[in-house]
Amino acid sequence: MKAVVYRQFGGPIDVEQVADPTPQPGEVVVSVLAVGLCRSDYHGWHGTDPDIACPHVGGHEFVGQVVAVGAGVTRWSEGDRIVAPFVCGCGTCEPCRLGQHQVCRQQQQPGFTRWGAFAEYTTVPFADVNAVAVPQGVSNSAAALVGCRVSTAYRGVIERGRLGAGEVLAVHGCGGVGLAAIAMGRAVGARVVAIDIAPEALALARALGADDLLDASTVTDVGQAVHDLTGGAHVSVDCLGHAATATNSIFSLRALGRHVQIGLFPSATTDFPISRVIRDELEVSGVHGLSASRFGEVFALIEAGKLDPAAMITRELQLADLIDALPAMGRFQQPGVSVVTTL
Repeated sequence: MKAVVYRQFGGPIDVEQVADPTPQPGEVVVSVLAVGLCRSDYHGWHGTDPDIACPHVGGHEFVGQVVAVGAGVTRWSEGDRIVAPFVCGCGTCEPCRLGQHQVCRQQQQPGFTRWGAFAEYTTVPFADVNAVAVPQGVSNSAAALVGCRVSTAYRGVIERGRLGAGEVLAVHGCGGVGLAAIAMGRAVGARVVAIDIAPEALALARALGADDLLDASTVTDVGQAVHDLTGGAHVSVDCLGHAATATNSIFSLRALGRHVQIGLFPSATTDFPISRVIRDELEVSGVHGLSASRFGEVFALIEAGKLDPAAMITRELQLADLIDALPAMGRFQQPGVSVVTTL
């Protein structure tokens, strides 16, 4: 099969012919129908993910059609169209028994701990636990985004943030997951403040339903600007992953507010305004994706017309385009979401 391969972190990326995958027990092989290009893929290529070993094939946000079924798989057959979360739980450890597969102790991550979907074929581990059927009316591109950015935003805004109608949501960083977070806020009837430094990103945020736009490059105190606009956010999410945006998120909150950290940091530790957390009794939550057991709730929002992942897509790619598009993510020049639709 064709696959996009890099053999060293930060090194050349090429389209190569590699062996087709075969399903191990509990796995299915899928023909990739669409795969998103996510900033986490860039972090992986850049060498900030300790779980990746080179040579490597990235791509963790995909939809595919089952073409082979491994021993022990009972729920899936050839021809089924499925999506899977980027964190695939084993189904038997304590977190999995609690329905929290995204923090499984034996988790597998296509595109990170194993080869992913920047290829014609990939595998889904623990398929009976993690694969989710895609409703007929949902497009391939939209379904692919449910695998990471859309479901992660659902976990952050709805489950961890517990955002309700009439509350204020502040979204720091209007990339792919930030745009999905904005759409989630709109879906539940919250007031949404979108914060970024790129006019193009803010324009997309408006199109997806943001009520207020804040250009962080034009104000000296982002947190105070959110308070001036809204009285302070009930829920604030850092969708970029940086000390500055996390700090801004904390200072955007009213007392008893909820900060949710979605964006990955480039380093393991960072400065954080813990004194404000203590003073205002703020909640701080991390997000590591959404369990496959709750993907149905996301698809229900799509089918009800409350959520449209396709509205985030600004560019469709061919597999070979990733040679340039993956490294370019570090320059933040492409607003919205890119999806590979031609394998």
